[in-house]
Amino acid sequence: MRHEILTLVGKNCITVADGQKVYELIYPELLADRPVELDFAGVKIFAAPFFNFAFGQLLRDIQPENLNRLLKVFNLNQVGEQILKLVIENSKRYYSDPDFSSRLDQVITEQACSL
Repeated sequence: MRHEILTLVGKNCITVADGQKVYELIYPELLADRPVELDFAGVKIFAAPFFNFAFGQLLRDIQPENLNRLLKVFNLNQVGEQILKLVIENSKRYYSDPDFSSRLDQVITEQACSL
């Protein structure tokens, strides 16, 4: 199944809500072992919160090898590619290393409590 991100989200992929919208669209397909194609043609601005919610949380339930096999991304500019790569690497570590995820959760909780 192919999805046009410009139509779904718009030319700015920056918010958690937009990332969650993409996640909810593609997660059931990927979990069912069906390929998904995402076309970013026309999208100009990217931010990590979007990618964290759209892609990062996929690795909680889907093995990296399966995600690489099933999810294809097209027309992502260089900035988007760099952010996506970083988010995927961080998510792999977060979901595979309990010590790392525990420490990260603790830091986030401490920072949230200090606000």
